[in-house]
Amino acid sequence: MIDKNVYSLAEAADLLAVSKQTLRRWDESGKLKPIRTPSNYRSYSLDSLTPYLGKNETSVRDSAEDYNSSPVKPYSVLELFAGAGGLALGLEKAGLSCTLLNEIDPWACKTLRKNRPNWNVVEGDVSKESFAYLKGKIDVVTGGFPCQAFSYAGKKRGLEDARGTLFYEFARTVKEVEPLICVGENVRGLVTHEKGETLQSMIDILDGLGYDVLHPQVLKAAFHNVPQKRERLILIGIKKGTGIHFTYPKPNLEMMNLSAALKAGSLYETDVSPSAGQSYPARKKEILEMVPPGGYWRDLPLEIQKEYMLKSFYLGGGKTGMARRISWDEPCLTLTTSPAQKQTERCHPEETRPFQVREYARIQTFPDDWDFEGSPNQIYKQIGNAVPVNLAYAIGKELVKALNTHTVKAELISKYQSPETHSNLVHSQQMSLL
Repeated sequence: MIDKNVYSLAEAADLLAVSKQTLRRWDESGKLKPIRTPSNYRSYSLDSLTPYLGKNETSVRDSAEDYNSSPVKPYSVLELFAGAGGLALGLEKAGLSCTLLNEIDPWACKTLRKNRPNWNVVEGDVSKESFAYLKGKIDVVTGGFPCQAFSYAGKKRGLEDARGTLFYEFARTVKEVEPLICVGENVRGLVTHEKGETLQSMIDILDGLGYDVLHPQVLKAAFHNVPQKRERLILIGIKKGTGIHFTYPKPNLEMMNLSAALKAGSLYETDVSPSAGQSYPARKKEILEMVPPGGYWRDLPLEIQKEYMLKSFYLGGGKTGMARRISWDEPCLTLTTSPAQKQTERCHPEETRPFQVREYARIQTFPDDWDFEGSPNQIYKQIGNAVPVNLAYAIGKELVKALNTHTVKAELISKYQSPETHSNLVHSQQMSLL
């Protein structure tokens, strides 16, 4: 783990659950006193942030908090767009049971079946499947539906308006199955797509299906025991009338770094094993040899920058993912489905090469015994598209807590509304009048 005594502006904003603009205002008013680096960047000591931790809706998780609640009864999950199992594995680790997983990629399905022969993996196009036979038998429906562009301007924002999109299939399944909770997962960009209209349309559709939708939240994987700066939008719907209360997982104070993923330590007992992987062309390797750990294309000599970046050199924006070498003491940048792609290089800290497939898997917090089927390129795709297992685990623990509370309340109500209990209460009242 990173020994976090100093936080960047973005990291401090995440911990306090406020915007970066709010932090800047606090600086200007004297509420916070930032540390200025030689480059004039703002950073903050942990001591300066401590008085404000936990003051917002998303407070920091106390390390002493009981985070090991177990299900009081079996809870079932139906997952769409299951991929190679990152989300399902994390939910299973939290104590939930995977009743059915649907996935269209045959190699991902082979991965799921190889690792969990007991899982019911339904391979094929979700639009050709009906799950109505599971109505009332599923507690949670989940799905990382790919975000397709669609607009509901001038429409009623009903389920039928979403036809032709994969969100429609997710919502249709929720309608068919009627789970207690539905969990949608997507990229951060959905928040601002079509100025927020796309996300609001999804919320309206789930509301029309009988679900109270919590305010969507972007979770930062790096604050949930994942050595990666991955961000995922989480959309939670609670079936109306159930009284279920769900709380988003709280972030840790400490972030995992790349060293925790690839070396023996808090996450894994051994160093990562060598595995298959891509390589760089000769000239690209020569150029990346010049980039220091934690550096990127701007650390190259000026003429090499121009050679490597071509027209992009003269365009705006930082393009910090290009010619990027990750350092041991930072979380990895978000993994993609192709580690050698020019726009999103993820170069090893010491060796000039992309991360290998088992390194990829560890950065996504898959266990070492989770085997992937297919060629290296197919495996990169499966891992790059996955939900980090530890992030899914954090969500799963909160699902279990919410369902446990609902179950206990339901059992108490059933107990005290039973004829036998009612008779005993009446007898007690009569005796008290004598």
